[in-house]
Amino acid sequence: MEKHRIERTPDGQVALRLGADERLLLQDLPAQLRELIADPADDPSLERLFPPAYTDHPEHNAEYRRLMTDDLRSRHLAALAVMEASASADRLNAEEAGAWLSALNSLRLVLGTRLDVSEDLIDADIDPDDPRAPGLALYAYLSWLEEQLVEALADDLDE
Repeated sequence: MEKHRIERTPDGQVALRLGADERLLLQDLPAQLRELIADPADDPSLERLFPPAYTDHPEHNAEYRRLMTDDLRSRHLAALAVMEASASADRLNAEEAGAWLSALNSLRLVLGTRLDVSEDLIDADIDPDDPRAPGLALYAYLSWLEEQLVEALADDLDE
């Protein structure tokens, strides 16, 4: 059985056992998403990061966006910055682990939206010649990484 690559340590931190290529990827992806987040109205794949609060009341939703978009953007950007800055670390503290969880989820949401990922696609065999294959492989990796992190953080709840 493969050892978990992300685990809770006895001192409450989270150990990262990631390869050099993984770390480089996790340093690069936040910068790519940060560029998109600069103006969320320009990219429909960001709607999952900035969802409408009032789908039946456009004027209420416009007010919500006016009040909340900058705060949501700041939170997403802060989480991505933490992931980018700590991708080469061997351990994360609780705050960094929480930021990683947020950043991984944001990356997955945007990528999943762009690839039109659905439940049917999750367990499907993807043809390597499918132009979405590299993106779907990345989506699967980010999902696996997020699952590993959730399991490590949940270890505290079991005790």
